[in-house]
Amino acid sequence: MTATPRLLAAALACIAPASLLSQGSHPGLDPANRDTTCAPCQDFYRYANGGWLARTTLPPEYASYGSFTELVERNNETLHRIVDRLAAAAPATPQTTDGKLGAFYASCMDSSAVERAGAAPLQGELRRIAAIASTGDVVRTVARLHGSGREALFNFGGAPDFKNSAMTIASTTQGGLGLPDRDYYLRSDSTATALRAAYLRYLSATLQLLGDRPAAADSTAARVVALETALARASLTRVERRDPNANYHKMPLVAADSITPHVVWATFLHDAGAPRTDAINVGQPRFFRAVDSLLAAVPLADWRDYLRWHLVRQSAQWLSSPFVRESFRFQSALTGVKEQQPRWKRCLQAANLLMGDAIGQAYVRETFTPEARRHALEMVQNLIAALDERLHTLEWMSDATRAQALGKLRAFGKKIGYPDKWRDYSKLSVDRGPFIGNVLRAQVFATRRNLDRIGKPVERDEWRMTAPTVNASYNPSLNDITFPAGILQPPFFDPAADDAVNYGGMGAVIGHEMTHGFDDQGRQFDAAGNLRDWWTADDADRFKTRAGLVVQQFDSYTVVDSATHVNGRLTLGEDIADLGGLKVAYAALQRALAGRPRPPDIDGLAPEQRFFLAWAQIWRSKATDQYLRNQVTVDPHAPARWRVMGPLSNLSEFARAFHCQAGDPMVRPDSLRAQIW
Repeated sequence: MTATPRLLAAALACIAPASLLSQGSHPGLDPANRDTTCAPCQDFYRYANGGWLARTTLPPEYASYGSFTELVERNNETLHRIVDRLAAAAPATPQTTDGKLGAFYASCMDSSAVERAGAAPLQGELRRIAAIASTGDVVRTVARLHGSGREALFNFGGAPDFKNSAMTIASTTQGGLGLPDRDYYLRSDSTATALRAAYLRYLSATLQLLGDRPAAADSTAARVVALETALARASLTRVERRDPNANYHKMPLVAADSITPHVVWATFLHDAGAPRTDAINVGQPRFFRAVDSLLAAVPLADWRDYLRWHLVRQSAQWLSSPFVRESFRFQSALTGVKEQQPRWKRCLQAANLLMGDAIGQAYVRETFTPEARRHALEMVQNLIAALDERLHTLEWMSDATRAQALGKLRAFGKKIGYPDKWRDYSKLSVDRGPFIGNVLRAQVFATRRNLDRIGKPVERDEWRMTAPTVNASYNPSLNDITFPAGILQPPFFDPAADDAVNYGGMGAVIGHEMTHGFDDQGRQFDAAGNLRDWWTADDADRFKTRAGLVVQQFDSYTVVDSATHVNGRLTLGEDIADLGGLKVAYAALQRALAGRPRPPDIDGLAPEQRFFLAWAQIWRSKATDQYLRNQVTVDPHAPARWRVMGPLSNLSEFARAFHCQAGDPMVRPDSLRAQIW
């Protein structure tokens, strides 16, 4: 029997009124966030975050809100000051990066110009779509849309070759859906049914804004969704796509042509503006066979409507307010968010998405010092040393696999704070005219940059995240870890806080990303980033057995109601990374404390206790029911509560720190306890 029923019972028992919660503050941890009426061994999430949960109301502009969001908000205030200043100084046709960023933001904020433009900037492409007269025209239109940075029917671009990670190859993968996941088209439960109905309303309402009569728009919407449903049926599930081998089918173009006789790939690449190449990765051949069948069977009128819809859908948030309202109405149905964010925040998001290095460079100049970068790198090195030591003593791994794992760890690339080389925007044209024009040009600029790399070496130093981003990542093809400046600040990293808090916060985040190199997906790539089996068969079996316990554990967790469960196979990589990251960060803390006088308790808490509290308080969160239901469908991360309860209940280090005993909800039975890294 798992500990889950006791965990749920404890959660219900540990709800204290705000008046009973402790008050006060200290760098790194605020005691007022805790609920000390709840025993830590009963429900550690409530113990760590009950105070914050009791006094925090979910802001109407967010479907989910927590420590990550609080930091995003703080970063937004900084970015707002920066871009306001740059916008005020930007000329009509700027040439410098700062000037282009200022003009980009200024044009976004010019809502009156956006309202006047309506959907007019899309009319040229809409006319070309309306003129489609053959299946060949459909394929040429799809290629042209991809070349301009807009997805249609499937995904396409340049990507590292999984089995030759030094080179960029052409790659195409399943896509073409307007709902967030294939399952929403195929499930019959009330959540999926309601979301399909909301999507149909959104589609019809948007087509009416383009001039369609209501009855015709309803009919068109139904036919578009029927076409997308056929694509969904042919799509792999998110769990199936977690296997890298399921997504890698590199082949000569002529072999790809045999899968899709209606798509001649050499011609498609040319029409999309990609360089000539002799091979392509067809990520999911079954999907592309279905695409080809649909190209032959679906009436041209339906294809015209499908492409028209996806063109407008991808631009709707940057068109006039009627389009924005319909887009937001659907987002509200999907996530439960109550209010649209103010325009300045949406314009910041656009700048971060489309001019990320420009806004990142300005952000770093103002907020992130070289000294802060050195401190972060020092912590990364300490975590690598701790994992290196753990790999040397890992009892279930053979020496042959161990040597390969150590080589991979020591080959990690480390991207800290910001890129050493910023992106060059000299060829991007930006002006203070209608914003959608800047968006379309920025999309073309980014797409050209990506496609031009096909057949060339991978630029391993390039960043895939922007400097202000509050997140971190591991890339298996590059075998590198990235920690942007945006996350290297409180509550994750606080120079004024004690080591325990910083190792439980940023240290565990660093350990998490490092462990991704050895999770169920990352472990399949070698030190050079190539998809290659470097494990002995016995070691691989032992890993899978241990990972199976993690799947079983998270499958048992529920959200919103007893019928909605976490999908442990979908979240497995993140769950392994949480468990391993905490284990490694705790070992790194012990290394940092060794040989020094033991630090005194702070607020009555020992360093080890503060370590686990720091982790738990990072995941404080409130969310709508709709957001959580969607999360367990599409997100490889478990909901915040289980990212605390799940890994900690497996760690003997946690049980010792809080004197938990066998049978306590926060202690999993030995037979079920997951231990990997």
